[in-house]
Amino acid sequence: MSAKPRILVVDDERSMQEFLEIFLHSEGYGVALAGGLRDALVQLEHDEFDVVISDIQMPDGSGLEVLRAVQASAPETLVIMITAFASTETAIGAMKEGAYDYITKPFKVDEIRIVVGKALEKKVLASENRRLKHELRGQLRERSMIGTSRAMQRVFDFIQQLADTRANVLISGESGTGKEMVARAIHAAGDRRDKPFVAVNCAAIPENLLESELFGHVKGAFTGAVQNKAGLFEVAEGGTLFLDEVAELSLQLQVKLLRVLQDKTLRRVGGTSDRQVDARLITASNRQLEAAVAEGNFREDLYYRINVIEIPLPPLRDRRDDIPLLVAHFIEKYDRELGKKVERCSEEALEVLLQYPFPGNVRELENVIERAVALSRAPIIERDALPPGLLAPAREVPVRRIPPGGVDLDQLMGDYERELLLEALGAVGGVKKHAARLLGISFRSFRYRLEKLGLDHAASRAG
Repeated sequence: MSAKPRILVVDDERSMQEFLEIFLHSEGYGVALAGGLRDALVQLEHDEFDVVISDIQMPDGSGLEVLRAVQASAPETLVIMITAFASTETAIGAMKEGAYDYITKPFKVDEIRIVVGKALEKKVLASENRRLKHELRGQLRERSMIGTSRAMQRVFDFIQQLADTRANVLISGESGTGKEMVARAIHAAGDRRDKPFVAVNCAAIPENLLESELFGHVKGAFTGAVQNKAGLFEVAEGGTLFLDEVAELSLQLQVKLLRVLQDKTLRRVGGTSDRQVDARLITASNRQLEAAVAEGNFREDLYYRINVIEIPLPPLRDRRDDIPLLVAHFIEKYDRELGKKVERCSEEALEVLLQYPFPGNVRELENVIERAVALSRAPIIERDALPPGLLAPAREVPVRRIPPGGVDLDQLMGDYERELLLEALGAVGGVKKHAARLLGISFRSFRYRLEKLGLDHAASRAG
């Protein structure tokens, strides 16, 4: 909206035009006059207005026709109706069709001032909302959060609605669906954007160190604590703390986290005094926390504290319509980063991508496209440039009959688990964290399974 709001007055009475022109000019608005429907249509075609004030009844048409013309040519413009008492029902009908408000003749100056002022406030807010939404879409695209599917549109709406609130948010979804990207987008779109965003993966830090990382410690609190250290809650002061894989917190740490959320204070390890903290908490988990609560592995009171609002992220297999958009985005991204001249995927290659289940979700798709762009010597990615795992038909779990002598179920399941662990490691070049994500389990759980099956030494070079 321009610095000086512009208002179009549509009325066939010259005295009413002059009165509104004088008053609105005195309020600091730019004013244009129209003596009827035809004149208003001409003005709307050649100029832009923030508000239209129109009489309901005019010799050459009605205010409803003015309203419909505004909605067709400039839907962001707000329309206020002027009506005599006998036409109030018509004015209410106009509001049902989209008019902002109406004023009844004879009216008071203060009434016009208030109604016009609120209409302009609404227009400013709507304009700001559109601007922020446009910026948010740009930020999401930079973070590879792209999609036209209904599921992703709901996620985008959630991000915008939650950006300026202080409510704790739980982001749920499989590994690779973009939980940290959503958390960063919420932070970047809100009023805390100029303060720190601190992310920590609860599964990647040993339990005996995690308490100190989150809450800090004082000098001498334990061996190696040679000086005072601020925890991540304090580092994120005024901003956002993102706890990924929150289900991996021990019950002891869950109690301490609950206290911070309830009292807005924390006590460093080994300390004796409490500190005020102001960090918005966003958590994420690829596990069903309700199940963890039922199993006694996650505190119910903490669950309700962190899950004020939940944002469920859909797996890529449930939004396959977004795959072509993501493929095009990743090709453009890695073509630029790697200095290649790759333009697109062939139809055959794209069909392979559309059929593949992508257990690693968007992260796996990005890795596939980065690899294809890096290896490509032509402007088009062909089918044979995709990883062999995508081209092989999906293998089904063998169905076996129990022989007369019975089976050793533990051994049978152990053999199959061992095969999957090794296959996952092989698919990601031996990187344990990536293999864990591919299998949809935490890094800690993956490491435990390796040790249980005696595979930890075989995988010791991976990290």
